[in-house]
Amino acid sequence: MELEKPEAAAREAEGCLVAAVRVPVRIVVLVLVVPVRVLWDVLVAGGRRLRDRVLRPLGRALFVWPWVRLWRYVVVPVGRALARLGRVLVVVPLVRVYRWVLTPVGRALAWVARGTGAVLGRVYARVLTPVGRACAWVLGGLGPVLVAVGAALYAGAARLARWLVVVPAPWLYRWALAPVGRAVAWCARGLCWLLGLLVTGIGVVLYRVCRLLLVLPALALWRWVLVPVGRALAVLGREAADALRYAWRVGGRVSRALGRLPATLLRWTVVTPARWTYRTVLTPVGRLVRDAVLRPAGRAARAAGRAARQVLDAARGTVRRTGADIRRALLVEAAPAARREPVVAETRTLEGRTGREASPRPRG
Repeated sequence: MELEKPEAAAREAEGCLVAAVRVPVRIVVLVLVVPVRVLWDVLVAGGRRLRDRVLRPLGRALFVWPWVRLWRYVVVPVGRALARLGRVLVVVPLVRVYRWVLTPVGRALAWVARGTGAVLGRVYARVLTPVGRACAWVLGGLGPVLVAVGAALYAGAARLARWLVVVPAPWLYRWALAPVGRAVAWCARGLCWLLGLLVTGIGVVLYRVCRLLLVLPALALWRWVLVPVGRALAVLGREAADALRYAWRVGGRVSRALGRLPATLLRWTVVTPARWTYRTVLTPVGRLVRDAVLRPAGRAARAAGRAARQVLDAARGTVRRTGADIRRALLVEAAPAARREPVVAETRTLEGRTGREASPRPRG
């Protein structure tokens, strides 16, 4: 197969035993691993969907946005208010205290220190300097006496140390310490020689015993048992690892094929027919309905709307004129009633003349 091509050249020289072991192992591992790989791919896909669709929005809603809102609408305003409060309650008072209290006090202390220094300088120049010179004159007179006494004491101590330490030390080293040290060294060399001889003998015996009882059996066990078994186990382990890797790749392809199969079936059974139906049937029918029905109906509806608006405008104008006529009639009838002397209204005939004009003139 294609997965075995890169490994085939490196394993052409292997024996038939390896080939006989490889095929059953790969079959068994393939049967065991393919369901696991399919289940793993399903879990991975479900986990990604769960992470992208549920956990990430839920995490943002539960953790990110509350902290952002808390920082933006609580912490920042509170921090700004505390900063302003600290400036008003701490910084401004400290600046004022430094400016109006500490600075004058410091200047006063500096003035006092300068005055005190001037006083101390005068005391040093007028009092301490003469006293010091007097003490120096007194010590200058007693100096030679003290030097002579010190020299005598040093000479006596040097002679005493020479007769008590320096002269007896070589004699003690030559006649006491040197013989004792030589005797101790000779005894130590002999003891070391005896201990070395004893340790060498015990080591040789232990070496021979360990070699006969442990090394030779372990070497034989390693050479004739463990090495062949290890090689066989290495071959089996390598073949099992290769089979597991091969089965995992095959399982991935199988799971990919199983994942693509519903999508392919859905595309063949639903998407492609729906697309063909939309392009071939629904689009021409929709265009026909749009051109033959919807657009004329829209034009007719717009024309009916314009006619209805015109009728409504005419009716509204009629209502307005009628209301104006009624208001004028009411105002004209109410105006004569407000006069003190009643006036008889002149009526008009069918010919449009008043009563006076219509009455016959007397014949002369």
